[in-house]
Amino acid sequence: MSRTRKFVPYLAVLAAVFAFGLVMFGAFVRLSNAGLSCPDWPTCYGKATWPQHAAAVAKADQAFPDRPYEADKAWREQVHRMLAGTLGVLVLLLALIAARRDRLALLAIVISAIFAATGVALYLHGEREWSSGLALLAILLPTTGALWLREHSALKVSVLALAVIVFQAMLGMWTVTLLLKPIVVMGHLLGGLTTFGLLAYVALRYKGVGANSNNHASLRRWVVLGIVLLAGQIALGGWTSANYAALACGTDFPTCLGQWAPPTDFHQAFVLSREVGVNYEGGVLDMAARSAIQITHRIGALVVFCYLSWLAYRLSRSGFRLGGAAVFAALVLQVVLGISNVHFGLPLPVATMHNGGAALLLFTLLANFARLQPWQRDVTDVLA
Repeated sequence: MSRTRKFVPYLAVLAAVFAFGLVMFGAFVRLSNAGLSCPDWPTCYGKATWPQHAAAVAKADQAFPDRPYEADKAWREQVHRMLAGTLGVLVLLLALIAARRDRLALLAIVISAIFAATGVALYLHGEREWSSGLALLAILLPTTGALWLREHSALKVSVLALAVIVFQAMLGMWTVTLLLKPIVVMGHLLGGLTTFGLLAYVALRYKGVGANSNNHASLRRWVVLGIVLLAGQIALGGWTSANYAALACGTDFPTCLGQWAPPTDFHQAFVLSREVGVNYEGGVLDMAARSAIQITHRIGALVVFCYLSWLAYRLSRSGFRLGGAAVFAALVLQVVLGISNVHFGLPLPVATMHNGGAALLLFTLLANFARLQPWQRDVTDVLA
């Protein structure tokens, strides 16, 4: 067995585990209100790390008088960016390996990486339009490369993950420059979980997870529907967090503010795009709009719970007992964490684990999807 065939499955697993940890750490940064602790991007108060000495702190405060330096928060945001950059390198390696036998796809990936790096350099020099244009090309090139690859699905997804992570970097930039605009914050959360999902699928397929036949097409479609419903619920959770609506109902559950039908404003609650230049830290919606978001999130949770419980039963009855049990266990854990968030007033460890629980539940569904996929030629043979 060639060195590549031995090495790549471990690299895929490492990237997936790293992405899961990054999702958790990103939630920690957001929930500890450190999302704007570095007012510039990708530097932090003009530094590659963050100000640590008195003179540097004084200079930072002078340069950004509207955002005084907070040492206990700035390191969290900048470490998160460093970890995201590390994940980007891992994904780039996976994409290069996946496309190494297709010259056009390989060229697209190499050019994409050059454009992404150049775009960041231009952004630092104030060339925002050129930077945005190169970033767009850096997303389109690997997306196109994934489409024309004719090899194993894991290889296609490896290349596609590069496009997603470049877009995720742009969302990270907009999170800062647009001052925590809710639609961007929600998109950044979805982007992180999408990156994890793609890498988890790649790792599963590299490990040889798959069915010996195509007799499970119907069940596979039900799993796909479960993934779609979960994605919608994760988006609602991201919208709840981005609008600071997690405690809009106080610590009441299942009622809201002691009522089954509290005052709500669904129209204002779901205005996706609001004005630019407003600082959205702490939220701008009134309590009625935030309550509407929280109630919608709870209704969505009920729908997802009912469907995934049925799906877990269906999987178990179809001979996939371990897969069904994993889905149901992750589902129950996520519900317990969600209720605990409300009941205990959104403690940081529980809220962070709630994000991790969403990623874990997504993984159980992806693992079942991969298990139900018809067998393809061993991906490591393609890499030989």
